[in-house]
Formats: sequence, C-alpha cells, structure tokens
Amino acid sequence: MRTFAVSALREPPFPARQHDATARVARESTEWALGHGLIANGHRLRRLRRADAAGLAGRACPEGPVDGLRLLTDLISWLFVMDDACDEDGLGDSPTRLAPTVAALLDVLDGHGERTDARATAAGPLGEALGDLCRRAHAAGGPVTLLRFVGEVREYLLALLWEAANREHGRAPGLAEYVQMRRHTGGVHPSFTLTELAAGALPGATHRTEPSLVALDLLAADLICWCNDVFSYGKEHLGQPDVHNLVAVIAAGRADGDESSALRAAADRFNEGLTAYLATEAALLATGDDGLRPALTARRNWVRATYDWSLGAARYA
Repeated sequence: MRTFAVSALREPPFPARQHDATARVARESTEWALGHGLIANGHRLRRLRRADAAGLAGRACPEGPVDGLRLLTDLISWLFVMDDACDEDGLGDSPTRLAPTVAALLDVLDGHGERTDARATAAGPLGEALGDLCRRAHAAGGPVTLLRFVGEVREYLLALLWEAANREHGRAPGLAEYVQMRRHTGGVHPSFTLTELAAGALPGATHRTEPSLVALDLLAADLICWCNDVFSYGKEHLGQPDVHNLVAVIAAGRADGDESSALRAAADRFNEGLTAYLATEAALLATGDDGLRPALTARRNWVRATYDWSLGAARYA
C-alpha cells in the first residue's frame, strides 16, 4: 500500500523539516506514557514506539521550545493509545462498551483537568493522562487555549462513539458524512491547537473566524486524514475490514465495490484537495496580513509532516 500511496499521492510542495530535539522528546514521552499507566512493558509499549509520535510531532513542529514539542508529542501518544484501544483492543466495538470510558473522560474535560479522587478512579490512566495534558495546556496558553483544547478533544471523543455505533451495526457511512466526522476522529484540531501553542502563534478570535482561514483549516484536516487513510488502508484491511477509511467508504458507495478504483478515487481526492489548499493559502498570503502567517505555517507543516511520517511509519507496515 505504501508503494501505491507514493506513486498516487502528490507530494506536498512544502519544506520537510524536523525538530532537533525529536529523539530526546521520544524518550521522554514514552516515559510519560509509562508513568501515567497508559501502557506497560510489552505489546503496548512496542506498539506505541512503532507509532513514533515524536517523529510526527517533530515534523509538524520543527522549531520552538522543547516543552511545547513535548506537550504536542504527549497528546499524539495519548491519541494513539486511545485509537488503538478502540480499533485493535475492542473498546470501540460498540457504544455500550465505549460509553463509560468516554463519560469518564468527558468528566475530566468538564473539570478542565483538575484532580479529584473520584475522577481519577473513574477515568483511570487515560483520564489521568488527559488531565495532565489539560493542566499543561492551561499553564502554557491560559484559559482561552484550555477551553479551545477541551472543546476539540470533546468533539474527538464523541466522534469515537459514532464510529462504535457504525461498527456495532455494520454500517458504512456516506461519503459526505464520513468526511465531516473524519476531521474529528483524526484528532487533528487539538493537534493544531497545541502546535500553534508550541510555536507561540495562536491566532486571535478575529483571525480564527476569518472565512478563508476556516476553509483552509478544514482543507488541511482533510488532507491529513485522507493521506493517513491511503497509507493505512492495507494494514486496516489485513484482518477484519473497518469501514472508517476513505477508501472503504468510497468502495462501499460504488455499485461494484471495486477496491482498486476506490484507491485511485481516494488518491485523486487528496490531490484535488491539495490543489484547492494551495489556492486558498495563496489567496490568504496575498492579503499581506502577517497575523495569519503562523497559522498557515502550522498547517502546511502538518500536511507535510503527515506525508513524510507515513512514508516510514512502522505503524502501517
């Protein structure tokens, strides 16, 4: 599948860079995951190391303070652990199984990461680690950043319940529905927030509501998720097929269900999205508004990072 992805996907025309502290942060983030009980020595530790969260974060955030890169890497590690619990360990097989975990994690978000004995008991390691992320986001970015981050993680958790309901009923979502929900199941928006925080470049409310930046934000999220879907499709369909992949959704919507045609259509969708992204970005740059540049840099870094990380990611081998 990697060979197909390399041949079919247009390489994002952005510079490829990586943070100098990536190797150090990889070690520290693994210790963080072990310390919070997210993983233990053995299969889950090997799985997290293969995911290479720091490699992805270091490309998405190639410069800036190490503490900011650590926070982003820890978020990505948490997302990988949560996704693997749902997709590979059976937690996301049905809403009734997943709901107690989501409820406990929502309680952590409602409390903005503040510790209580009852909350720690109910949420377990996932909740304790999420609370730590909230507290650090608040310390680094203040209440506005915390509220933005909490809202975006909440959307991610609720989208996981949507996935679980689809799995329970063997339901393949329609293309438009999938595209919308994939932006949330991919955890892209909280990752953008912590990337901007690490770069010291969080856009203000005026810029965040600028229609062109909103459109670019959605295009970037789509490109990241679709790139991931094409690279990961082979692994995800070695065992029991999962409908939550752009290729699978396109195939399910075709009368013949042809996989090769769906793969090509998914790649075409990425390539067309990249063309639209470049046009939207150029229009924003032409405004001469320097306040937009940090947000644009963060998004192009993420698009490039996802492509480069996917080329060598053992997670999809």
